[in-house]
Parts: sequence; C-alpha cells; structure tokens
Amino acid sequence: MIKKQVHDFRDFIRDQGVVGLAVGFVLGGAVAKLVSAFVVDVVNPIIGMVIGSTRGLDLVVLKLGKTNVLIGNFLGALVDFIVLACVIYFTFKWLRLDKLTKPKDDKEKEEEILKKVKKSM
Repeated sequence: MIKKQVHDFRDFIRDQGVVGLAVGFVLGGAVAKLVSAFVVDVVNPIIGMVIGSTRGLDLVVLKLGKTNVLIGNFLGALVDFIVLACVIYFTFKWLRLDKLTKPKDDKEKEEEILKKVKKSM
C-alpha cells in the first residue's frame, strides 16, 4: 500500500510539474532579491541625488498639517515592484513563453480524460 502511494506521489509530482513550479519559486525569489538590491543600492541613491537627500527615498516626507507621512519606503517598494514586473515581463517575452501555450484539440483532451479514468479504476 505504501509503495503504491509513493508511486502515485511520484507520478503526481512528475505529471503536474511540481518540480518546475518549485524551481520557479526559487528562481523568482532570487530575482526578487537581485532587483531589490539594485533598487536599494543603485536607483534610490540616484533619486536621492536628484532630490538632494543622502539616504535616497528613505527621508521623503509628505507634510499634512502637523502630521508627517513617511512615504519614502513606500515609493522605494513601488519602484522595486515596477522594476521586478518589467524584469519578469521581458524575461517572459525573451523566453517566448507566451507562444508555448497552445490550446489542445478535442482528441488530445479526450485521450487525457480516458487516461485519468483508467488510472482511477
């Protein structure tokens, strides 16, 4: 019984692309760290030079009456998000992943359904 479950689990991992998904998460985390370091260490200081701050966006403050709203960290995170979104978009286009997904015809769908039915018996 356990041997069959291990076999079924292995088939599930292989058929559902779980390993590819895990690799994608690891690579996505690495790319996010890289982009975040780029924004914090390169982009923010350049913006800081332009606005006259030595700490980049950290000290950007919006004054509303007697209240100071610290929006610098939010702006830094926004720049980080935009750069990361661009990296993902252009990587997607460069790898031409949008052209890989093609709709399956009815015969392929029917064969998949028959395979699943046979496995469940």
